[in-house]
Amino acid sequence: MERRYWLLRLVIAFAFVQGAVSMARPAVSYRALSLGADERAIGVIAGGYALLPLFAAVPLGRRTDRGRCAPLLPVGVVLIAGGCALSGTAGSPVWMAAWSGVMGLGHLCFVIGAQSLVARRSAPAEQDRDFGHFTIGASVGQLAGPAGAGLLIGDDMGRSSALALVVSAAVAAVSLTSLWRVEDRDASPRHARVEREKARDKEPDKVPVHRILRTRGVPAGIFISLAVLSATDILTAYLPVIGEHRSLAPATVGLLLSLRAAATIACRLVMTPMIRLLGRTALLSVTCLLASLLCAGIALPVPVWALAVMLALLGFCLGAGQPLSMTTVVQAAPQEARSTALALRLTGNRLGQVAAPASAGLIAGLAGTAAPFVMLGALLLAAAGLGARAGRGPGEAAAGV
Repeated sequence: MERRYWLLRLVIAFAFVQGAVSMARPAVSYRALSLGADERAIGVIAGGYALLPLFAAVPLGRRTDRGRCAPLLPVGVVLIAGGCALSGTAGSPVWMAAWSGVMGLGHLCFVIGAQSLVARRSAPAEQDRDFGHFTIGASVGQLAGPAGAGLLIGDDMGRSSALALVVSAAVAAVSLTSLWRVEDRDASPRHARVEREKARDKEPDKVPVHRILRTRGVPAGIFISLAVLSATDILTAYLPVIGEHRSLAPATVGLLLSLRAAATIACRLVMTPMIRLLGRTALLSVTCLLASLLCAGIALPVPVWALAVMLALLGFCLGAGQPLSMTTVVQAAPQEARSTALALRLTGNRLGQVAAPASAGLIAGLAGTAAPFVMLGALLLAAAGLGARAGRGPGEAAAGV
């Protein structure tokens, strides 16, 4: 029983961390709007969140393969809290993009450390379940964070969005109280300890990046994760812009984002029976396909109730992509390079978070604020096709599908 407490503490800490980030992201968008930023500038600021992590992910993954995971967690919390607080004091969109990058780097540190812990401390048969439970923490944060931002941001978007960013920094700091003993070597499963000791004795260049990327199952897992996270990220950054154009109050936008997160939690709670029923390949492909249609539907000028229904269904469909792509990458990658493989997956995520918002900003400037959601629909459609293709053949068993 004690062995499961580490996962509960990690889920709680992740909920606070993700809640802080999910509160800060729309607050950053509203503060940037109050400073005179347009749709293109919002895309640049959203991309800045992922720029530093794009270059830091693989080195951090290499370091984690050779050593402990837990030290990355408090470092990540400190960077997130600092980025949130400093974003609230920034006086220009340029500085907001810079501090958003610090926030993104902190989130990367926390997530690499946390995902590596789950991979090491979970037996192979438990990884789908444990990654699903782990990502529930993210969904809880994504549920509470936007709602908190919506309640704090009022008519004076400049001052109230700054207050929301300071509050998000405090929320991130609270996660430190749940990080004690999340990495207890004596409590780790024996196979995880043996694999960690083997990995520590090897140089990181023993498994080059190109070999990891050529392993069947890894590229598909990376691309699916990129597509799903890009959808969640652009939805968080651009729904406030949609709300402004459709005269929706910030509180309404926050509730809509929280509804999407609640549906994601529901998906992850029932993930195990869905995997038994459909299998990982079919579940990934079907949910990505449905999500692509729902993302495109957000571009339509529908009433608020219809938008809420679409966001709830979209949240449920997006809930499967992240935990199942984690398991796919972990089980497909060489044992001594699992943290590096997870870091490559996060590099793909951050590449998507740089390119997708920038593309969304350009598309929004040219074709209107709803156009980025059509782009997301195409991205998720490609992910559905790649997931179905990658799951065929002998590699399916190797990837744990």
